[in-house]
Amino acid sequence: MSLVPPPIRTRLFTSQPADNQTAGKLGTFIGVFTPTILTILGVIMYLRFGWVVGQVGLWQALLIVVLANGITFITALSFSAIATNTRVGVGGAYFMISRSLGPEIGGAIGIPLFFSQVLSVTLYAFGLAESLRFVWPAIPVPAAAFCIILLVGALAFRGAGTALRLQLPILLLIALSLLALAGGVYWSDGAGRQMAHGAFGEFGFWAVFAVFFPAVTGIMAGLSLSGDLADPRRSIPRGTVLATLTGFAVYLLIPVLLYLGADAEALRDDSLVWTRIALFGPWLVLPGLWGAIFSSAVGSILGAPRTLQALAMDRLAPRWLATAEPAAEPVAGLLAALVIALIAVFLGDLNTVAEVVTMFFLSVYGTVNLVAALEHLSGNPSWRPEVKTPWWLCLAGAASCLGVMLLINPLASLVAVLVIFALWLLLRRRERREAWGDVRRDLFEATIRWALVHLARRPMTARNWRPHVLVFVSNIDRRLPLVRYGAWFSQGRGVVTVCELVVGDLLRLELDIPERARHMNEVLRQAGITAFGEVDVVDNIEQGLMAVAQANGIGDMASNTILLGWPDDPQRLIHFLRVIRPLSRLSRSLLLGRVEPLAPLHEGRPRTIHVWWGGLQRNGDLMLLLAYLLSRNPEWLNARIRIMSVASNRMAADQTERLLAKLIPEVRIAAEVEVMVKPEDQSVTQMIHSRSADADLVILGLAMPAEGQEEDYAGRITELAVGLRSFFFVHNGSLFIGELVSQ
Repeated sequence: MSLVPPPIRTRLFTSQPADNQTAGKLGTFIGVFTPTILTILGVIMYLRFGWVVGQVGLWQALLIVVLANGITFITALSFSAIATNTRVGVGGAYFMISRSLGPEIGGAIGIPLFFSQVLSVTLYAFGLAESLRFVWPAIPVPAAAFCIILLVGALAFRGAGTALRLQLPILLLIALSLLALAGGVYWSDGAGRQMAHGAFGEFGFWAVFAVFFPAVTGIMAGLSLSGDLADPRRSIPRGTVLATLTGFAVYLLIPVLLYLGADAEALRDDSLVWTRIALFGPWLVLPGLWGAIFSSAVGSILGAPRTLQALAMDRLAPRWLATAEPAAEPVAGLLAALVIALIAVFLGDLNTVAEVVTMFFLSVYGTVNLVAALEHLSGNPSWRPEVKTPWWLCLAGAASCLGVMLLINPLASLVAVLVIFALWLLLRRRERREAWGDVRRDLFEATIRWALVHLARRPMTARNWRPHVLVFVSNIDRRLPLVRYGAWFSQGRGVVTVCELVVGDLLRLELDIPERARHMNEVLRQAGITAFGEVDVVDNIEQGLMAVAQANGIGDMASNTILLGWPDDPQRLIHFLRVIRPLSRLSRSLLLGRVEPLAPLHEGRPRTIHVWWGGLQRNGDLMLLLAYLLSRNPEWLNARIRIMSVASNRMAADQTERLLAKLIPEVRIAAEVEVMVKPEDQSVTQMIHSRSADADLVILGLAMPAEGQEEDYAGRITELAVGLRSFFFVHNGSLFIGELVSQ
């Protein structure tokens, strides 16, 4: 006997248009209502409902029915909303989850779901074999289960339509057993009425609830056949909701009949109490019981191959398990499922496996509820379901599924969650070729919008400033070391954008801009740099730099630090210097530098960063902060920051030393200070070259040249740059000029 809920199954969405899919032929009644109601009215109804009433009494039994069906009804509404919003492909629940939360989460749910469906076939076969002992006490249960699985598989090979039509007589047998129970109660003497005020059983409310709940978890049996439905968008919600309500009505009636038909002791101790109450005894009850178990096994063997087919079509399972046509019978998957189910017979006692299987089914139901809630909360305009379900109700359904998992078995719940988490970690590392939209992007956009709106309401202060770096390059492949410095300066605290500026006419340019942007992002990804690539076509360099610098970003997340590489053309350097003034008006800082690849770290020799402190242009704040941010990266960890300054005389040197001695402790940046007096026979440029020739990075101030003096200034800084390996000239145009202490 198994307490495992029935299978799930669907039809997978591929990259082909919907018009190219082969439509199924099953309607609402045969394709959805029949498998769903037969799964709901299953083995627990016959063998455990009396025990439930005997343990907690009539009124608490009815409360259990209401709570359990409430959870499953919410789940039915959730996946009905999803099914009416978009076409559901092969794979049922897996399809819904993967297309909303991504293939990694879908696969993490779908793989254990497939094995749960397969093991359900074995579990139901064991349950049916054990129930046959009532008429054949000496029957060998494993052998009987093996034969039952073969029979179920043979039916499945005939096709879903044939297998489901054979369930119509089973539905009739279940209906006859219910009528026999009602008739038996009508002709009884009302023995059960003594339970009204009598003592209840040894188990509490939630323990009994945990035993009963798997009885109502078969609501996705029809969803599993979505690939075989003629009109899944119409049939799934109608058939599922009707079956759920029908099952609810039956489950409200049965405890009343059992309460009236037997005493508490008989209900608790006799699992086949129905046969004692019903008219004609076991002659009408046992066929209904056997039919219910058998139909659940058929539903499982039909659902498992279709889940596997969907996984194979998404390259999460071997491709040979996918059929050429999504609507075709998944023969390879059916054979695989049948072999696994037969092997599972030899495991013997599957009670522990049964509980874990139940956890996987409940995790699927909870995830479907979560998907429906997130689709609504994301604000995606494409979320327009015909079945309207409030997001808070879907979220409550998801939380309820998690709660029920813990009530049934905390250990089995933990095992199921750990398995799903491990699969997710494995699948998220795989290359993904398919590109379909999922709810994660919608949620990210909704979160970004919410954050930007609230960010705009908070004033920007020196304390909140962080570098959002805009790196301009002519070719990302050649300038990748420069881009890496931009990422190091942001140190995961800001947004880095890499822009390739292309000078030309946008309409006449022979350049595939989207493809070039994709190439940039791929280069960044392979280099392990978290940044966003973009391509902008401009008329000339100066106007292009300013236009992109002003337009980059959104809301208060605009770029505030412009990073330019040292140009090979002296004329281009003059263009770069001309944008300092307008960038300062926009509160943008400018970094201009040349970098060489970093040499490998040698033990005992930390990297060195030299910051040449001038003090006249008030660039020191940003220079020191950039050195600190750079030193926080793993490649620069424990780097020595040396603040170097040149004074014209000893008095000025003492004054600078006092200033830096006071500043460094207040800004909380570990740095060494060296103030030198300039010799008469040596220029400042020569001093910088001699002291910083071997430094891993040199940071110097960049003045704002007077208008028309850019060419002269370009010559001076070019002379200074000649003797240095890697350097950055820094002009501070940020909001915190002179306010580094407050950070």
